Amino acid sequence: MDRTLFLASSSSYRAQILDRLRISYTKVNPRYIEKSIPKEAATAVALRFAEGKALSVEIDAQYYVIIGSDQVAHLDQQIFGKPSTHANALAQLRVFSGQWVSFTTGVCLLTEQGDRRIASETYEIRFRELSDCQISRYLQLEEPFDCAGSIKVESLGVTLLDDARGRDVNCLYGLPIMLLREQLESLGLDLNDFIDIG
Repeated sequence: MDRTLFLASSSSYRAQILDRLRISYTKVNPRYIEKSIPKEAATAVALRFAEGKALSVEIDAQYYVIIGSDQVAHLDQQIFGKPSTHANALAQLRVFSGQWVSFTTGVCLLTEQGDRRIASETYEIRFRELSDCQISRYLQLEEPFDCAGSIKVESLGVTLLDDARGRDVNCLYGLPIMLLREQLESLGLDLNDFIDIG
């Protein structure tokens, strides 16, 4: 049977990943309200939010797979969300200066049969020792205020880094493709079957 792939996300960054791979999908804005739980671990947050997004959408298709995804930036046990403002981004990047920072992305797949796959992937980046001048210049040029951790690694954000480690750099952008492929395979599906060959 042919399944329709739905991306339960309002993020343009996740959509861009699928677009680059020529994956055929329909984007649906989730109606999930993210609520924090005191002392909840970063991975648990990412998984809970990913599942909540996937469950929150209404699908008009007979056969489908829904992708819910959420990313959390964290240093030790402290979670850093989207900064929203220049001042918040400046404060985040000051904390990150010289540190290894983890970006954990949770991915949840749901099918019309009720099958569910939930897993996470983590990618780590090490920031250079950054001066306030360097941070402010970066924020002025990039304005990454809608990005967890105040950084767009796919563009000028890479200039702030010393090192990186992890399996799939797409984890930094909010949708680890290797993990997505594995989750689809566990459902008996092939990511390549969703590619639009035009």
